[in-house]
Amino acid sequence: MKLHHLIVAIILLALPACERKPTVTEKVTDKVNDALDRRPGEKVRDVAEDSKDAVKDASKDVKDAVKDITK
Repeated sequence: MKLHHLIVAIILLALPACERKPTVTEKVTDKVNDALDRRPGEKVRDVAEDSKDAVKDASKDVKDAVKDITK
């Protein structure tokens, strides 16, 4: 029984290592589709990207404000 658990544990640990990395062609295709707004779920992706940029800008503004206050 313990051997069975050990084998299952080894398989479960090895599975994430089998993850396939995107090829250069797939990366280029994704960039082209992004530029042409042809990606699946494009509107959701655009909102997420815009939100990320807004958070970065807000954090920079807060950092600058704290820096001005502490002078």
